[in-house]
Amino acid sequence: MLIDFLTQRIKRGLVRRFNNLKIARMAQLVARNSPTPAGTPVVMFKASTGIDDLSWNSGFHLLTSWAFRLQGIPVVYFACNSGMSHCVLGTNRDNPHKEPPCKSCVYQSKTLYARMETFNVKRSTSGVNWFDYQRNTQLATVIENLSVPDLMTFEWETIPLGALCLPGLRWVLRIHHLNDDENTRYLFREYILSAWNVARKFDDLLEQTHPRAVLVFNGQFYPEATARYMAHKRGLRVVTHEVGLQPATAYFTEGEATAYPIHIPDEFEMNEAQNAKLDAYLAKRFQGDFTMAGIKFWADMKGLDESFLQKAAGFKQIVPIFTNVIFDTSQPHANTVFEDMFAWLDMALEEIRSHPETLFVIRAHPDESRLRKSSRETVEGWVSARGADKEPNVVFVSPKETLSSYELILKSKFVMVYNSTIGLEASIMGAAVLCAGRARFTQYPTVFFPQTVEDVRSKMKEFLAADAINVPLEFKRNARRFLYYQLYKTSLPFGEFLEPSVRTTQTRLKSFALGELLESESVKVIKNGVLDGGDFLLGE
Repeated sequence: MLIDFLTQRIKRGLVRRFNNLKIARMAQLVARNSPTPAGTPVVMFKASTGIDDLSWNSGFHLLTSWAFRLQGIPVVYFACNSGMSHCVLGTNRDNPHKEPPCKSCVYQSKTLYARMETFNVKRSTSGVNWFDYQRNTQLATVIENLSVPDLMTFEWETIPLGALCLPGLRWVLRIHHLNDDENTRYLFREYILSAWNVARKFDDLLEQTHPRAVLVFNGQFYPEATARYMAHKRGLRVVTHEVGLQPATAYFTEGEATAYPIHIPDEFEMNEAQNAKLDAYLAKRFQGDFTMAGIKFWADMKGLDESFLQKAAGFKQIVPIFTNVIFDTSQPHANTVFEDMFAWLDMALEEIRSHPETLFVIRAHPDESRLRKSSRETVEGWVSARGADKEPNVVFVSPKETLSSYELILKSKFVMVYNSTIGLEASIMGAAVLCAGRARFTQYPTVFFPQTVEDVRSKMKEFLAADAINVPLEFKRNARRFLYYQLYKTSLPFGEFLEPSVRTTQTRLKSFALGELLESESVKVIKNGVLDGGDFLLGE
């Protein structure tokens, strides 16, 4: 095991080194072949995706900026030069006081931005604006003795620093319900102080550049969330980006990338070829043959075993309950009806105990146990704490089990989800889906989505008692249209230029000519979206 670990680490180091050399050579070519920039710049910022390697979002960010520069569009990178006392990716959960790995991170950034001068508004409309960290002692004194609840709602000079920092803090600690202990308070304070530093430095840059647009990663972690907030205060357009639904694809939007806003024209109807294309994808998906952000969760999906089927035979009906990862960046968008996912599960458990005739299958999300990202506030922990696993009509499926969710759906009376994508797929399969959190797909009528806690409870009771559930035909139609758009219209392919690295969550640069980058359909779509207000959608 140790030898394998060391071998893998050495391999990663060598791949990173060769990748950085390739990036530096390409950066040199971009610098040599870029015309003199003209006009107002695009400001680009990503401090929360990758530290010592090229993440997928770093790759999308870099390629987009190169394409802009090659077309004479001024680009100003807002880049961290140890500009935060503690950043999200550099936080050590087990030792919050440990300093972040700034040396490695800054080295990587300087590789990405090779051949770019330090930004100077008097001399150039392009360049790198390196920001450092300056601690505000007055702010530090004000927040020194605040509790976690007070820090959550803290504002400074009308900027909601607490709210801006909260999603990233939950994400890095892998929990939703924060402990009011000194380690948590310390990190929260340092994030707030660092967010204030970002706010001041970024606002100064905006004042100097008056950019036509601002492009940031994700928009949920506090550095980019703060930058986005400051840009919106000035009435500037902000574009966020995330990994797309397909491998090696990006998603760009003027909205919030983690909420995934999509506009589907009312008149759009899928033709025969489009339906066949979607069906081919779903056939693979239903067999577990898919990846998300470089991760393949179910390499060996298995069907429902005989022991489960025997147990289920003793009940009138089956209702699966599909959960999410509580700290995921989708959750701030999801929590509109319930305070959080566990509040929904608490409500569901009350009804479970009142309906012994029904077998409820509570499934934990596979991402809860992902290596280096495992949750510290889990559905398994909730099940144990609430004694749900002691109920005779409950089966708990752990995140590591590869049981087929799709076979389960086919045997179910209806399906319960919080905001999981399985709800969209269940609608496509024709199932009745009771959704409790705002999801990407609830932008359109795709599932039953009551708007109050009591209405969710009432609908659950109604479905449990009903002989049959009438599912509106539009749910399946809209679900298919939405998934098609996610897969083939909003997921912008970058596979010509990027490929998975040793760790599939990271990427490395392929060899390509600059002309190929400029001819890329994805680059054209992004340029049109950033500069001309386009919709960031691929043509057919």
